[in-house]
Amino acid sequence: MRYFLKITIALFLILIEFQLLCAQSKEVKDHINNLNPSQNHATIVNFNQAGKQVTRFDKAAAAIDAHDGEIAFFKGVYYLYGTSYDCGYEWGNKASLFCGFKSYSSDDLVNWTDCGFLFDAKTEIWQTRCNGATYGCYRPHVIYNVASQMYVLWINVYDNQVGYRVFTSKTPVGPFTETNNPKLAVNSEAPVAGLNNGDHDTFVDDDGTAYLAYTDWRTQGTIVIEKLSSDYLTGTGECVKAVTPGKTEAPSLFKRNGIYYVIYSDPNCGYCSGTGTSYRRASSPLGPWSDGISISQNSCGGQPSFVTVIKRNSEMIFLYGSDLWNNGAKNEALANYYWAPLTFSSDGSINPILCEDTVSIAEGPTKKIQANPVDLDNSSGNEGFRAVCDIRDSIQRSQSFVATSTGVLSKVCFTTFKTGYPDTGLIISLYKANKFHQPTGDPLSSTTVLSDSLGWSPKGLTIEPKIHVSAGILYTIVVSSGSSVGCYGFEYTDSATSNGRGATLSTDNGKTFVPEKSKMLMFETFIHK
Repeated sequence: MRYFLKITIALFLILIEFQLLCAQSKEVKDHINNLNPSQNHATIVNFNQAGKQVTRFDKAAAAIDAHDGEIAFFKGVYYLYGTSYDCGYEWGNKASLFCGFKSYSSDDLVNWTDCGFLFDAKTEIWQTRCNGATYGCYRPHVIYNVASQMYVLWINVYDNQVGYRVFTSKTPVGPFTETNNPKLAVNSEAPVAGLNNGDHDTFVDDDGTAYLAYTDWRTQGTIVIEKLSSDYLTGTGECVKAVTPGKTEAPSLFKRNGIYYVIYSDPNCGYCSGTGTSYRRASSPLGPWSDGISISQNSCGGQPSFVTVIKRNSEMIFLYGSDLWNNGAKNEALANYYWAPLTFSSDGSINPILCEDTVSIAEGPTKKIQANPVDLDNSSGNEGFRAVCDIRDSIQRSQSFVATSTGVLSKVCFTTFKTGYPDTGLIISLYKANKFHQPTGDPLSSTTVLSDSLGWSPKGLTIEPKIHVSAGILYTIVVSSGSSVGCYGFEYTDSATSNGRGATLSTDNGKTFVPEKSKMLMFETFIHK
């Protein structure tokens, strides 16, 4: 009986222990994962083999729409924060709406999940604060307060004196709730809705003390670093001014081997495709700070945005990011990104940025192979694609495919977007194609999509032709519009292998289509057997 009782107690204790293990917090699980890394490395692609920018897509095959923000690293997960432009926000266009701030999460810096908006910016108050009739709202930065167990979001605004608004949330993706206006040592009493304080960064030191590095526009773009309160919601007045002499912006503050660094845009140049990156060093966040040193003349075709400190498998990574702005466009939905680790010399100085096409980051989780969607017949994939916008008036595009199954073409997904304000819809038609991939005969189906239903950031548009197709037959998707303003866009790669598929271009309203060698548009087809 005693033996049976001992066995019962032992089994009970094992069960309790198992339940406790199953109930481990995410932090513990992440720590275990870090102790048991996979053999894979995360490969970040910045440019294709021709040195051209490529679009980054999320897991839903939509272009990532988060700009002028940062990548943060919380509890083993990467979070990308940024300003959204998909709704058509344009700086300086008084009629344009503010889209809000988005977040994405990733385990490996490659595969991103859209986590939605940080808070609801569709409300009247946020449109009044941030729409095209104002200077706008930008640069979301999030830090975690261990003491309060809250995530704290700072954004740059221009509707109050101080130039920022602050939020808190129990999760890194929100929803975030606004707190009281912060007060800082600089420009808190300046005129409302003026160019007071600008681009900023938030930083938490090893001892839990937080700092705000920000741009003072009242001194023509000098950098200020100020210690924040213990809850990270406002300044303390303890600061160092004029870290830079002026004409700078977009600071990023971080620490390495006991030395503090601030990286910044040098010179300041909003939405510029190629402004410089410089840095300074100090033994304390409040200085004194060294003279500036340039590490890039053009920030790899963009403007510096952040440096994120990442600890993976006992390795410290200092990930540098720059926004590759779309040639100064007022709407930046097509802007891309440059991400790569900084490297350092033995004396702690930062080496010049090399602007690499691809970079390999510390080992991350094994990439999961996802099963193909039901009825998927053809897919271009989404790696190495670039955005182009020219479909309007007499210009049409087509992409052919060979049906591998006989059945009903139930869905066609074509990646598209709009730029400007097209005054007619986008037409997607299906034809049979000849051996040169040119459409032949009458259309098998045709669908018109209204301009208002499309966004400014590339994403898949799905139509349902519901036509019968036969295996081995070549078909083509023709995309056209009669719009006289704006344009509709597409994603393409110019290094595609044929696999029986081909792209063509018409500049005479569909009368003739010219094959385009090695080019493929981004698409998917689905056939129900």
